[in-house]
Amino acid sequence: MIAARAYKDRKVAVFGLGGSGLSTARALVAGEAHVMAWDDSETQRQLARAAGVPVVDLLETSLDGCAALVLAPGVPLTHPEPHAIVKKAAAAGVPVLGDVELFQHEVRSIMPDAQIVAITGTNGKSTTTALIAHMVNAVGRHAEMGGNIGKPVFDLDPPRRDTIYVVEVSSYQIDLAPTLRPNIGVLLNVTPDHIDRHGTLENYAAIKGRLFRHQGKDDTAVIGVDDQLSADICTSVCGRREAKLVPVSVQKTLGRGTYVIDGVLYDSRSGKTDRVGELRELKRLAGAHNWQNAAAAYSVGRGLGFPAEKILAAFKTFPGLAHRMEIVAEAADILFVNDSKATNAEAAAKALDAYEDVFWIAGGVAKAGGIRSLEPWFGHVAHAYLIGEAAEAFAETLTNHLPFSKSDTLDAAIAEATTHAVAAARAGRKPVVLLSPACASFDQFKNFEARGDAFRTMVQAAVKALPRGGAAA
Repeated sequence: MIAARAYKDRKVAVFGLGGSGLSTARALVAGEAHVMAWDDSETQRQLARAAGVPVVDLLETSLDGCAALVLAPGVPLTHPEPHAIVKKAAAAGVPVLGDVELFQHEVRSIMPDAQIVAITGTNGKSTTTALIAHMVNAVGRHAEMGGNIGKPVFDLDPPRRDTIYVVEVSSYQIDLAPTLRPNIGVLLNVTPDHIDRHGTLENYAAIKGRLFRHQGKDDTAVIGVDDQLSADICTSVCGRREAKLVPVSVQKTLGRGTYVIDGVLYDSRSGKTDRVGELRELKRLAGAHNWQNAAAAYSVGRGLGFPAEKILAAFKTFPGLAHRMEIVAEAADILFVNDSKATNAEAAAKALDAYEDVFWIAGGVAKAGGIRSLEPWFGHVAHAYLIGEAAEAFAETLTNHLPFSKSDTLDAAIAEATTHAVAAARAGRKPVVLLSPACASFDQFKNFEARGDAFRTMVQAAVKALPRGGAAA
């Protein structure tokens, strides 16, 4: 834990006591601030009291004299309208901040040259964050990973000489960090999301772009340029000529930056282009979206001064993230992949694009539009196994396009898919049994994690009966 000492002996309000909010409140108490904390949930208030955090109804208490209001990321700051506590803070002239803002100042007060890598983007930021942290540890440095993934930032360990903080930041967190300055900032992409919280797509993109606003000449900006909004942010950063800029693409050759063409990673700098290595060999980073993640992580590694060969070696040992194209078993020449996090068609498209002989398990509670947008990838599917509420609607979409079964339940789908995949493997093919539901889970499971965990358990039991054995990866 890192104690937040910036407000020692000063009054600070904390609103929202979920994971990051409670962590920040505890850090402020440890830093000897006079904390007043509140959450609408009595359960969270009880947890705060048990942690030694003073609980006060901030909506019924004056904020006069408060040095800051620390707001949890989930509390509306601007849209659809500011939360009542935000309006109250504005009326009292109290600045509104988030945990990442406090964290960066605290870390640098302990160690001025502490390094912070901050990763954002609509898609891929968790995988990229985990990949960067894995790379840092693999080359012999010490990664502290947290933020919007895993631990809240104040639950990370204080800096030591070899520490590199690898922090995933959401648009909500960037919005609450007005002076954020990462040593290396990474923006992967910007696609429509969180419009309810930011008002417009343009506002959402502008907030993502703030990641680079305070960077200087010794800092690095790694920016994906394969979508127009991100490319515009890249152009803006380039025009300011403040940070060292590294564009990233998986769609085109770049005269400067890092790019991937046909699965090969290239590094173009100082007028020279180097062929770094083959990414198609990396089973746990399959598909163009993961090649973008790898290219961004590579750019971070080079920005940290790591040799290219050590970065590639680290990528080869990356275990991947649970529920995100997670290889849960490889047996009898069949790959079993848990992509339970794919709760909509756009997410499922990435997995279907990554593999070519797919025995696809899909279904649950369908999102608007269903799976019609996935038609370009139907040619990658050997057979589909439909489960849950969406089975009938998905069957209508797939009719006349590809073979499918209405399996109803996940265990039935796994059994049938495995039988078909075994036959395909015997014929010399390379089948992939893929759970990529393109649906929410709550018709049959509590959440996508529970669905993915069930898939992993069922598969690991099923592979024991496969020909030539097989063990979980």
